Amino acid sequence: MRKFILRYLIPRVLQFLTIIFIGITVTFIIPRLSPTDPVEAQISMMMARGETVDPNSIASMRAALTDLYGLSGSPVQQYFAFWGRLLRGDLGPSLANFPTPVSQMIGQAMPYTLSLLITAVLISWVFGNLFGALSSYYPKNKALNVIELLGQAVRPIPYYIVAMVLLVVFAFFIPILPFSGAYPVGTHPSWTLDFALIYLWHSILPAATLVLIGFGGWFIGMKSLTSNIISEDYVIYAETTGMKESKILTQYIMRNGLLPQLTGLAMSIGTVFSGALIMEIVFGFPGLGMLTMAAVFRNDYSMIMGIAIYSIIGVAVAIFIMDLIYPLFDPRVRYQ
Repeated sequence: MRKFILRYLIPRVLQFLTIIFIGITVTFIIPRLSPTDPVEAQISMMMARGETVDPNSIASMRAALTDLYGLSGSPVQQYFAFWGRLLRGDLGPSLANFPTPVSQMIGQAMPYTLSLLITAVLISWVFGNLFGALSSYYPKNKALNVIELLGQAVRPIPYYIVAMVLLVVFAFFIPILPFSGAYPVGTHPSWTLDFALIYLWHSILPAATLVLIGFGGWFIGMKSLTSNIISEDYVIYAETTGMKESKILTQYIMRNGLLPQLTGLAMSIGTVFSGALIMEIVFGFPGLGMLTMAAVFRNDYSMIMGIAIYSIIGVAVAIFIMDLIYPLFDPRVRYQ
C-alpha cells in the first residue's frame, strides 16, 4: 500500500493539481488580453438604456466596479486576489446579469448539462465498445455488419445536421417528442419524480443525437483494437483449449481493448462542457452551452472565466479518477 501511495498516487495528485493550477492561470491571463474593458462595457450598457447619471456618480461607479470585478491594483495583485476569491468559491458577479453571482448561475445550469451529456456519453461508450468487439469477433454476422455500416455513415455527419434531422422527423412530421427546452413553459423546476419524468421526456431527442454521433467513433475504435488482439497467441491458445467464446470475448479480448477506450472516456466526460454549446442551442436546453453563448455575445467575461474554470476542473477530475481506477483493469500497472 505504501508503495502504491508513493509511486502511483502522489505523482498523480501532483499532476492533477498542476493541471488545475496552469489551466486556471491561463484562464486568468487570457481575458485580460482582450481589448474590451468590462467596467466601461457595464457603464456603457447602463448609458445605452437611457439612464442619466452625473459624472461624479460615474466615477464612483467605475471605482466600485473595478474593485468588484477584481481589476484594481497591479496584475500580480489581481492574480493573488483572484486565487483568494476562487478558493472561497467566489467567481464574482455576472456582468450581463449584475449582481447575480456567476457561481449561482453556473450552479443552476450545470445539472442540465451534466445529466444529459454524461449519460449520453456513457451510453454511446458502452454500446459502441460492446458492438465493436462483437463485430470484430464475429465478422460474418450480418446484423453487426449493418450496425457497423450505420455507425460509420452517421459518424462523419456534423452534430447539428443529425440534430435537425431528428428534430424535423420526430417533432414535426411525427410529433411524438418535444422539440425544445428541458421542460414545458410554465413548469417550475424541482427535485421531484414528476419533474424528472418530464425532463427525461424532453431529453430523448438531444440524448439520441449525442448517442448516434458518439456510437460510431467508439465502435470503430474498439473494432480496430480488438482486431489486433484476436490474433494474439493467448487468444488463439484460449480458443484451442475449448474455452467458452463469451469468456474469451469478455476476459481476453474486450478487457484488453478497453484500456485505451477508458482514457478516451475520461477525456469525453471531462469535455462535456465544450460539447454542450451546439446541442443546447439547437434544442434550447438551459445549460452551460446557452450560458456560454449568452456570455460571449454580451461580453460577460466573468461568466466565461467561470465556465472555463469549471471545464478545466472537470477534465482534470475525470482524468484523475480514471488514473486511480486504471490499475483495476490493467495488471501491468499494479505490478509496477
